[in-house]
Amino acid sequence: MKIPKDHPRAESLCVRELITEGMHQNIVAEAGLIAHGRGEAFDYLLGEKTPSFAIEQQTAAVALMLIAENPVISVNGNVASLCPDKIVELADILASKLEVNLFYRRVERSAIVTRKLEESGAENVLGNEEEFYTSIDELSHSRRVVDKRGIHIADVVLVPLEDGDRTMALRKIGKRVITIDLNPLSRTSIWSNISIVNNVTRAVPEMINIASELKNKSKDELRKIVESFDNFKLLKESLTFITSRLTKLAEGELKQPKIE
Repeated sequence: MKIPKDHPRAESLCVRELITEGMHQNIVAEAGLIAHGRGEAFDYLLGEKTPSFAIEQQTAAVALMLIAENPVISVNGNVASLCPDKIVELADILASKLEVNLFYRRVERSAIVTRKLEESGAENVLGNEEEFYTSIDELSHSRRVVDKRGIHIADVVLVPLEDGDRTMALRKIGKRVITIDLNPLSRTSIWSNISIVNNVTRAVPEMINIASELKNKSKDELRKIVESFDNFKLLKESLTFITSRLTKLAEGELKQPKIE
């Protein structure tokens, strides 16, 4: 579908096209469309812009990844469709491994997602070689399968667009978990060490810029950023931000358009 550049929802429609095309290419599961729509609804509440609290969350996330011994970015179908080039670039600047991990897991679909990342410049994508498979005992669904070279030995895992139960499971086995989730009330956000309440298509490019600024800082400076971070404080701030914005709209900023 050709989207007119002057359409008031052009950017949103382009993203929808990416996710729909990803479904047709078997990168995105059908349920991934529902997840995207739910996230887009929360993005409306944020005003479809990155709030200041999200910058703080993203900065702490980058700092934690930079001081990690074995950082891993877990990639699902939606992420591979929405920002494959940027997620590969982020992994590169953070010296992080990439691992494909899917809820609706099939060998052929996992291979397609891997190929999408490789076409975007990724090398040695993990999660597809059965000889390296192991399981997270706390889970019963397909996302329990992880790579022995990746998530299994990771100390920090960035999981954009994550399932709440896997976030819980990763925490229980000692991983420090960073998530990107537009819903500050989700189990994913609440269970994460660092929750980024932002759209993944904005958060990942911004994290690349932040990483460019932080990568030359000392480990001690990076640790101070992480140690001073309060996940629940920022989650509460995100709710306050949404509440305040909706109140302002209800009290006068929301106006009926005039037809001339």
